[in-house]
Amino acid sequence: MYRHASRRLIQALGDGGRRRSFSTDLPAASSEDAAFVEAWRKVAPSIDPPKTPLAFMKPRPPTPSSIPSKLTVNFVLPYQSEISNKEVDMVIVPATTGQMGVLPGHVATIAELKPGVLSVHEGNEVTKYFVSSGFAFIHANSVTDIVAVEAVPVDRIDPSLVQKGLADFTQKLNSTTTDLEKAEAQIGVDVHSALNAALSG
Repeated sequence: MYRHASRRLIQALGDGGRRRSFSTDLPAASSEDAAFVEAWRKVAPSIDPPKTPLAFMKPRPPTPSSIPSKLTVNFVLPYQSEISNKEVDMVIVPATTGQMGVLPGHVATIAELKPGVLSVHEGNEVTKYFVSSGFAFIHANSVTDIVAVEAVPVDRIDPSLVQKGLADFTQKLNSTTTDLEKAEAQIGVDVHSALNAALSG
């Protein structure tokens, strides 16, 4: 309900109901690139213009006129791809503002992730990952890209190591004297507390 209301509001407020173009929309990207090349040729006609970032970007897939039944998810880490172009029913991400559920047709959003559980729902099957941090890029075309610094399936986490780590970092937090050591210890406590909550929840 809120999703449809926000779309109507955006249409009412923005350019008389016309959809605002994004940098990755092909017509807008082509015209901006052509304008840059034209301006370059006026200044330095004997030198070939450099390629702009738009030349390296793929055009954004069009936003469908109706909401699809599935959400397409990509989930990547710096060293591997966990999920690639998988159609699912929903994902729940641990955003810094709280747990956020993403369904097909979700409004375009960028969400910063905090340590917590990312769950991927496909029918009755739910796959859970613990993520340390990262970002979720939710596009208007029912595609969600999730980029995490580190992630591990929740069922591979050792509870005894989590408890030991939490105790160690709590002790360090209480005994350190410098701001840097306190900050590092606090991060350790936060991450291990989130791990502990992931295992108990």
